[in-house]
Amino acid sequence: MDERVIFEMLADLLRYPGEDYLPHLSDCARVLAPVDPEAARLLDELMARLEGRTVEQVQELFIQSFDLSPVCSLEMGWHLFGENYERGALLVRMRQELRRYGLPESDELPDHLTHALALLSRMEPERAEEFAGACVLPALDKMLAALEGKEDPMESIPQAIARVLRARYPLCADMEPAPSPLRVLP
Repeated sequence: MDERVIFEMLADLLRYPGEDYLPHLSDCARVLAPVDPEAARLLDELMARLEGRTVEQVQELFIQSFDLSPVCSLEMGWHLFGENYERGALLVRMRQELRRYGLPESDELPDHLTHALALLSRMEPERAEEFAGACVLPALDKMLAALEGKEDPMESIPQAIARVLRARYPLCADMEPAPSPLRVLP
């Protein structure tokens, strides 16, 4: 399966749920099964936990997990830099990178994980690995640390994404979080 398709499918799991969210979640787990069975299992677990819920209930859970809790924000710059100047620099660089790769902006800020996944799918492999290791995975790790022990079913999504990224970019384990967004996004 094309990496771009996988990253786009994962990014769609981080968008506000609509009527097609649960079928998409199932499709994503199916596509991931041969690539990363553990990531697929995490998404299957989420499907089982969401079974029987209405779209509105899934939306409410999504909001509680990712929108109302700043420690689980889907904006990676917040996790890396808080509200410091460096986050503003990251937002500017992310916007430039989106334009560079011809990716449209959405209603989300440029540092939203949906944009980061789209960039990773289009960057040159070495550059993508550095970006994943210095920015994307550290943000996901902070989210996962905040979710640990909270029994939040939506935790499966960042867990699955982190697994896929670590498998795709194995050198990330040795990287440190970015001290400056300018180091990673030239």
